[in-house]
Amino acid sequence: MIEFSSFIILILTNIITAVILLFSIRYNLKFGVMILRVQDSIEESLDLLDQRYSAMSKIADTPVFFDSVEVRQVISEIEASRDSILSVANSLISSAESDKTIDTSGLDIQK
Repeated sequence: MIEFSSFIILILTNIITAVILLFSIRYNLKFGVMILRVQDSIEESLDLLDQRYSAMSKIADTPVFFDSVEVRQVISEIEASRDSILSVANSLISSAESDKTIDTSGLDIQK
C-alpha cells in the first residue's frame, strides 16, 4: 500500500499541475481572443486601404489641365502614395496567405 507521505506528495503534485493547467488555459484563451481581434483589425484595414486605393486611382487618372510644376509634383506624389498603399496591402495579404498553409511531409493542410 502507498505510504501516507507518498500519497500527500502525489496529491500536491496533481494540484500544482492542475493550477498550472488552469493558468495555461486562461492565457491561451486570452491570447487567442487577442489574435482574433488583430486579424479583424487587419481585415478592416485592408478594406479601408482598398477604398483609398480606388479613390486615389480615380484622382491620379484624371487629366490635368494646368501645366504647373507644382501640380505635376502633387500628381506624382498621389501616384507614389497609391503605389505604396498597394504595396502595404499586398504584403499584408501575402503574409496572411502564407500563414494559412502548413506544409507537413509534402502534404498541404489548411488551418
